[in-house]
Amino acid sequence: MYKLLQWSGGLLYLLNKVFFSRYERAMKRKNQGLARKMLITSWIVYLAGLPFWVAIFAQSRNWIAASVEASGAPSMVLGLVGSFHKPINKELQTTTYRNLTRWLDRLALLLVPLGFAYSFYDFGGLRAFNQWLEIGLVLGYLLGTYLRAKKRINGYLWIMLMHIFCIWLMWRQRYFGLLAQQVASLCFIVDAYATAWRNRKQ
Repeated sequence: MYKLLQWSGGLLYLLNKVFFSRYERAMKRKNQGLARKMLITSWIVYLAGLPFWVAIFAQSRNWIAASVEASGAPSMVLGLVGSFHKPINKELQTTTYRNLTRWLDRLALLLVPLGFAYSFYDFGGLRAFNQWLEIGLVLGYLLGTYLRAKKRINGYLWIMLMHIFCIWLMWRQRYFGLLAQQVASLCFIVDAYATAWRNRKQ
């Protein structure tokens, strides 16, 4: 069962990064139709992989990561909704973004402190090195997901940071299958960022 969680969560998050990369490449070719499909698909698979990662972190007693992972769901929904709306729907998009951002803030305010508190209770304080890795991981995850939902390319940099800390955490916990998937995801994110940066320079 645990291996199924690892492979399902890892594969879905990897596909998210693949589709992000394909989205940026489609934008570079000015293929708006394909770009939109890739962006929508990237957010769908991201949401689909979320429950698996929450379960993986929870089973490994990574309570900070588990709680913050769950609190990123509204940002994913925000990105998905935004990718469906065309630029002409600015008023509708703005209203939707405002409402979803409000839910993101409320959920994060609720889940993040709970995750930290339970982690401190479980470990007797901030004593485990893995807890520090979790803090770096979740910082990159929350900011990266939120900024990408708003289509800002610097969100990719935060996602890179997330993957670096996650790779370190997976290595320490000997989840080598997930580690390999995180390395592959990092490569696609680097490609997406490089492509987006070149597009902006043109």
